[in-house]
Amino acid sequence: MKLFFAFGTRPEAIKMAPLIHEALKQKHEVIVALSGQHKEMVAPFIEFFELKVDHDLEIMKPNQTLTDITVNALTGYSRLIAEAKPDVVLVQGDTTTSFVAGLAAFYNGCKVAHVEAGLRTFNRTSPFPEEVNRSLLGRIADFHFPPTVASAENLKSENITENLWVTGNTSIDALEYTLKKIADSPELQDQIQDSLPRLDPDKRTILVTTHRRENLGDGHREIFRAIKEMIERYPDVEIVFPVHLNPKVQDLVREELGKTSRVHLTAPLDYLSFVWMMNRSFLILTESGGVQEEAPHLGKPVIVLRETTERPEAIDAGCSFLVGTSKEKILKKAYELLDNPDYYKKVSKIANPFGDGHASEKIIEALRDSTLKP
Repeated sequence: MKLFFAFGTRPEAIKMAPLIHEALKQKHEVIVALSGQHKEMVAPFIEFFELKVDHDLEIMKPNQTLTDITVNALTGYSRLIAEAKPDVVLVQGDTTTSFVAGLAAFYNGCKVAHVEAGLRTFNRTSPFPEEVNRSLLGRIADFHFPPTVASAENLKSENITENLWVTGNTSIDALEYTLKKIADSPELQDQIQDSLPRLDPDKRTILVTTHRRENLGDGHREIFRAIKEMIERYPDVEIVFPVHLNPKVQDLVREELGKTSRVHLTAPLDYLSFVWMMNRSFLILTESGGVQEEAPHLGKPVIVLRETTERPEAIDAGCSFLVGTSKEKILKKAYELLDNPDYYKKVSKIANPFGDGHASEKIIEALRDSTLKP
């Protein structure tokens, strides 16, 4: 098969990497085409996962809008797909890059495989624009790879019932690959620790990430003020906060937390360092969908700083907690986990609902075994 992998953001790079490796392992022809949607943030992951990039649309511009991303990526991907004539275009998740690459493939009469299909919040504006992106991809795609039974049921409720396989999430494949790479290299371990803040081994570390468009402004301010109160209440807690590159996030973080002791504001972490920090953490506060999948695999409770989530499996299992951006709700759940060792132990031992680390193998084999003719 000739497989065309289209992606452009950091989460896509992480989740596509094990798929690309598996496709090459099975001797398929692979074309990797970046959109450039998050160019600076993707480059380290391309290097870490040793991916060969065949095309880069380089659409990234200062102050670009969703319209800019959509138009430029659609034009670029349409040209590349028309030239390459792949058997399948693979897209991942719910980014604008994924939706547009899928649309370009559809316009060119090419089959589309949607990795991480079927996630839904059932709220068109939360997250925005991701909820609509993934819903539209569900209508465009020919092959659907939901990570869980629940996401498969979402697709079936939309009358998407053919060419559908529950595979687990490729993020767990990437996590396993990374944990092994770290464990096998003491030099890499030293390198990672040198790149991170010096942490007190006697303190509990809380890892924080925020970046969601819908939380900009008042939502983030509430989150940051909750962090400040947490630090004031617990002398044995310190925060590691890799700050997103969005200037609106950067400015508010510096305003609210820039002078707070035991809060380490860092640049965005490379994937190795971030996995290390997740594994090192006591608790994680995040808006990230990928972290919601990965943290349970490491036995780390997650407080989800969103009003809705397309990954309810971890919420239902009891290892993640959806609290939104209310300072009071964030603190209530954090205090429960910080103050109650038995409860924390119970939560941290809940099995990860997002897969066994073999999703990539299942996806490539399903495509191989499927009839790819119209």
